[in-house]
Amino acid sequence: MTTATTTETKRLTSDPVPPDELRADVTRLFEAMAAGGIGIVPLDVAYAVVATTPGGIRRIFEAKRRSYDKPSGMFGSWRLSREVHRLDERRHAMVRELVEQERIPFSVVAPFRTDHPLFAAVDPFVMKNSSKGGTLDMLINAGQFHDAIAEGAIAHGTAVFGSSANLSLTGSKYRYADIDAPVREAAAIHFDYGQSKYAHKDGLASTIIDFGDFSVIRVGHCFDRLKQAFAARFGITLRT
Repeated sequence: MTTATTTETKRLTSDPVPPDELRADVTRLFEAMAAGGIGIVPLDVAYAVVATTPGGIRRIFEAKRRSYDKPSGMFGSWRLSREVHRLDERRHAMVRELVEQERIPFSVVAPFRTDHPLFAAVDPFVMKNSSKGGTLDMLINAGQFHDAIAEGAIAHGTAVFGSSANLSLTGSKYRYADIDAPVREAAAIHFDYGQSKYAHKDGLASTIIDFGDFSVIRVGHCFDRLKQAFAARFGITLRT
């Protein structure tokens, strides 16, 4: 008699989801956020919490026990960065190349256009707690759900802001089941797409780079690849 053995396949956030299903999930997310709720969403870099309204942003900070000295970031794309961030053409081209050629997730920090139409519907409280010193942190290329949120922001005419779905300073969470209870319980809607693609034993989040002086605000996922790409493609040494 032959005994068959099977290996359980672990679902990852990067596993393709049917487009109709992904659009339906993101539509439900925007409906929940418009009603003042927050959503827990699956990104390749880590699970995150997102919101669009003052009530939602307050819930994020309260649930995470996060200091208001640490603003939320915007969920975007290289196209949105090009429209929103005040950078020269060379720097805009760098962002696009890192996304399209290197396919690396990262966050761009740069001065931004407060008059961009996407911010017209954003409450001043949300804007104040999602920017710092005239700069905006925008996460880029963090997976299919993240990209769909960026597209949804354009379709719904409002920016989406958030941060990692964890208690502040406790490390990123890569599975929905591992998210701290206060954060899970604060969410009006959640999506479990399996384990984040870039799950890391040290609880890393995305790497954050100031594109003004190429200083590294946070060393995170794919930092070594980013450092190498900046040096090889642009002749730039990231400042750590």
